[in-house]
Amino acid sequence: MEELKKEENQEDVKNNKKNNNKDLEKIKELIEIQKKEIEEKDDRLKRLMAEFENFKKRSSKEREGLYNSLVADITSSLLPIIDNLEKAVQVKTEDENFKQGIELVLKQFKDVLASNGVTEIETVGKTFDPELHEAITSVVDDNLGVQEIKEEYRKGYMIGNKVIRHSLVVVAN
Repeated sequence: MEELKKEENQEDVKNNKKNNNKDLEKIKELIEIQKKEIEEKDDRLKRLMAEFENFKKRSSKEREGLYNSLVADITSSLLPIIDNLEKAVQVKTEDENFKQGIELVLKQFKDVLASNGVTEIETVGKTFDPELHEAITSVVDDNLGVQEIKEEYRKGYMIGNKVIRHSLVVVAN
């Protein structure tokens, strides 16, 4: 009987080993499947993160462009006022307090423009650039170089790299 029990125990041990091996193989298969799923999900997550970063950058550029466009629109409506204030400052007057008041208002306008990123386009002594300047006439002047700006009739302004209003200039040679 004892031998029979030993044989049964040995057979049970063999069956347990076979079952354990089968279970182990199933577990390994499940682990491989889960590893593949994790890799796919990790890849998808990385792609989504990259897409989101691109979206944030694109949105930021669009927002900045929209802001610059709005500032440019508002500024272009204020430029004639600034032009008139500059003309008023150049007029001779006996009332110095009045002239100082106009100069202060003009300075305030220019400070507001500068604080919003609006800059004046440089002209006199610079080389003519059709992206920034509009030539209203040309003159021959041996003292100036080719395509050099001699005179400015109206100031031009830009915000960032966008021209709000071209400078009206006289170009030499």
